[in-house]
Amino acid sequence: MLLKDFYTIVELDSSDKENIKAIIDLNKKHEIYGGHFPGNPIVPGVCLTQLIKEVIENVENKALQLSYASNIKFMAVVNPEINTRLQIDLKMKYDTEQNLIKVNSVTHFNDQVFYKFSGNFKAK
Repeated sequence: MLLKDFYTIVELDSSDKENIKAIIDLNKKHEIYGGHFPGNPIVPGVCLTQLIKEVIENVENKALQLSYASNIKFMAVVNPEINTRLQIDLKMKYDTEQNLIKVNSVTHFNDQVFYKFSGNFKAK
C-alpha cells in the first residue's frame, strides 16, 4: 500500500467482479495534509487515483500499474475534516487479449460527486 495509513477500507463489495463498491474512511490526521495544505487540508488528486488502483489490487490480488487515463475529472474538493468517508464505485471490463482492466469510476459520498476516472490498468 503506497498510501500507508492514509485510509481504511470499511466495506468492499466485489461479489460482482465487474461492479465493485468500496467504502473508504480517510485518516484526517495523515502527514500528507501537513503540506497539502496546512490549515486547509485537501486530498491530493493523485491520491484519489491511487485509491482506485489499490482497491482494484485488493480485489484482483495482484500489483497493477496505470497504463492509460482517458478521462480524469475533479468535481469537488475532498476535505478530510469534512468528508471523512468516500464511496468508490468501479465498473470494470477485462480485456484478456491485451491483459488490461478497463475502469470507469466515480468517487462520491451520498449525493456529492468528487472525482470521475476512466482508464486502464495492467499487471506489473
